[in-house]
Amino acid sequence: MQDQDALIDGLSRSAEPAAAAAVAQLIRTGSDAELAAVNALAFAAERGLPEEAVIGALLHAARLGLFEMIWNVVCPSCGGILDANATLKEVRQDAYHCAFCALDAEPTLDDTVEVSFRVSPRVRRVSVHDPDGLAFWDYHRQVFFGSAVDFPDAAAFAGLAGRALIESAELGAGERIILALRLSEPAIVLDPVTHATHTIGLDGEPTDERQELTLVFSDRRGCATGSVLRPGPVRLTLDNRTAARVLPGVFSAGEALQALIGGRRPFLSAKRLLSIQTFRDLYRTDTLEIDQRLKVTNLTFLFTDLKGSTALYERVGDLVAYDLVRAHFRILNEIVAVRSGAVVKTIGDAVMATFPTPDRALAAALAMREAMDRFNAERGTDELILKIGIHEGPCLAVNSNDRQDYFGQSVNIAARVQELAGSDAVFATEPVVRHAGSARLLSTRRVHSERRSLRGVGEGVTVYEIA
Repeated sequence: MQDQDALIDGLSRSAEPAAAAAVAQLIRTGSDAELAAVNALAFAAERGLPEEAVIGALLHAARLGLFEMIWNVVCPSCGGILDANATLKEVRQDAYHCAFCALDAEPTLDDTVEVSFRVSPRVRRVSVHDPDGLAFWDYHRQVFFGSAVDFPDAAAFAGLAGRALIESAELGAGERIILALRLSEPAIVLDPVTHATHTIGLDGEPTDERQELTLVFSDRRGCATGSVLRPGPVRLTLDNRTAARVLPGVFSAGEALQALIGGRRPFLSAKRLLSIQTFRDLYRTDTLEIDQRLKVTNLTFLFTDLKGSTALYERVGDLVAYDLVRAHFRILNEIVAVRSGAVVKTIGDAVMATFPTPDRALAAALAMREAMDRFNAERGTDELILKIGIHEGPCLAVNSNDRQDYFGQSVNIAARVQELAGSDAVFATEPVVRHAGSARLLSTRRVHSERRSLRGVGEGVTVYEIA
């Protein structure tokens, strides 16, 4: 308890106060289920707190040892966890297979890699720390399914579970059991421990003759099989040949099962987390392996540069110019963080930043331009003139120079668009401008478009200059 109090005290000093207090209360009074996998976005919504503040508090809590971060590769169809990892470095680049959905899922940081937070056992031990002791449904909800699955409330869940589940069993290592069933509709047998799945289709006329079916659970994870029977009685033999407990359930493959597990809610994606400044500050070198390449379907890139910075150094001297450039970096870094972005790196006098959505990048760009105008006005000069380019598109998340970076044509286009920008200009591409949130920001501004050729980019690109 003293450890817990000391760590929580550290959290209150490092994170936003209201979010830190909410996280501290969760640690002290939350249920075992709540502490098994905290969905940061749902937690923020339930408590009426800003998402960024809650994510920041949970990141600080994880860094202090109050929580463990879990990087889950989830099935985009059922929301089941195909692989749970302690770090992003453990996520493979090849496809994962969901036996339950008969679907291959390529890991993308946008929608198949989610990040949740589990309370550390050194702070408070909860039931999920001993998964072999979890009851049937608790195992499904706390271990098998990801934090994006929005289960019905307790009363609705009990009713739907009763209709969806035909029979269930708990088999210790080496145990065998026989279930007597009568099937009138297709069913699916799922073991959430081994992820083994067996679909049972029904065909032909109903029968009163008993049909035999044997399923063997082995150490081979995610084994998917199937069979076709006639409607009627089934003698189902379940044989556990693993060295651990299994929890097979026979489910009716109908509407009740879909209603039980079909709800979805927003979750903290790896893409969003990597574009949060707090994460980059706290976990600067603890992201990707050197040879790891993970896909991002859509990410928004913002590049800035100072016009005439070389002449500035000649005009005011190295020391003054250096201080001015550092002040400009502080201003831009603050704006990026406030708009839910992250600075990937600085290159000379230039900044490369990422944002989860185009409208946030555009809002940051407009705020940067206004902030630099104010900065120059306070000094009574126009020494720091900012040029900005924005583009959205797919990319690869990579490790470069011992830090997380991005690679691909989308990055190149954003950089080239910035090169086109004249003094005090914001240039953006069509995907940025056409975003619904961006359109609202631009509704009262003058926007001029022109087809331009970009260095190193084969085809011309429509570029929008924003006044």
